[in-house]
Order: sequence, then structure tokens, then C-alpha cells
Amino acid sequence: LLQLVLIPRLVLSLPARPPLPQSQLTALEPDCARPLSPCWPGAAGGAAALDGPCASGKATLAGQAARQLGCPLVHMDDFFLPPARKTPARLAQPGGNVDWERVRDQVLAPLSRGEPPGSPPYRCHTGAYGPPAVPPPPPPLVLGRRGVYALHPALRDFYRLRIFLEAPWPVRRARLLDRGGPELLARFQGEWVPLEDRYFQACRVRDCCQLVLSGQ
Repeated sequence: LLQLVLIPRLVLSLPARPPLPQSQLTALEPDCARPLSPCWPGAAGGAAALDGPCASGKATLAGQAARQLGCPLVHMDDFFLPPARKTPARLAQPGGNVDWERVRDQVLAPLSRGEPPGSPPYRCHTGAYGPPAVPPPPPPLVLGRRGVYALHPALRDFYRLRIFLEAPWPVRRARLLDRGGPELLARFQGEWVPLEDRYFQACRVRDCCQLVLSGQ
């Protein structure tokens, strides 16, 4: 699952590339990542980002991109907001339930300076941080997996390429049922899907992307 866009800030240090026309592709076929090759930033082109709603197929597409395009992955799952920071004021912000400050300061800002990123992943099930993870070169694809939010407004100018992956709700609903049964589906519908929808709408995430992919 990929979402990546040209950013004026990075054009200062990376070769300029004209914006791509927004397009729609079928994203989940065996070689679905190969059509991205002509526009992929690559080793000299900077990071890319993939965002989209839950169960749209982001993890599948990202895994294929990692294999076919040779890019390491940074998972937004590792940047969930710790409970102590989940204040009403913070959660009232669209996209505020992710620790975008750590993504910016420990991953994307170092990459923009040509420095290796490194950030300890936050583990929700333990409430603790793991050992720092340093993705190998080339610059990574930042993946909004179950956490989404890779294209938070504070982050999107760091990416050279932005991609949005979408799928109709009936398709996503069936995947969520298959993933975790009725209880997980109910939690998504009651908690996470409304937060995602508010983020996508308020931050106009789809509109900022160069590529729009279908995850059906």
C-alpha cells in the first residue's frame, strides 16, 4: 500500500520530478507494485508514503512493494500515541491519535538531512518502547497500516511520492470480519473507522496524493 507525493521542501536536495497525474490502478494483483517503478523515488529520490482506510489492502501492497521495488518499510503501527498523551484536546485533533511528532523528528527529518533514521517502536500490548529500529537504505516507504495517518499534514511535505489506497466499505467490512470476527468489526466501526474518516476528510488526504489505487 503506497502513498507518496512530491514535496517542495525536498526538491531542494533531491532531483526535481514533475507531479504525476492522479490515476487509478488495481493494487492487489501479484505484480501490482511493478507499475509504480517509473515513479518510484528510489535510492536518490526520498521517502514515499502509503495511506488509506483500514482493510483497504495497505499491508499487502506494502509487502509487495518491499519485495518488488526493494524498499524498506516503516510502520505507523509503531507510532501509536501512548495513553498518557491521549488527552481530550489531543484526540480532538484530526489524526491526533498517532505520535506524528516522533515520525517527523526521528524518521523523516533525519532522512531529509541525509542521516539514518532510528526510532524505538511503541508496543501497544505492553505499553513500552522496543529497541530502536533503523531501516536500511534506500529511503523507506512509510506505511499507514492499521494505524493509517502516514500522510498527516505535519508529515506529507517530507515525502517525494504519496499514494492513497481505497476500497469500498463492503469489501473492507468482509476483510475485517475475516481478520477478527464480529467483535473486532464492532470495535473498528465504533472507534477507529470514525477517527480515520474524520482524518481523511479534515486533512484532505486523498487530494494530496499523486496516485490513487484500488484495493479491491
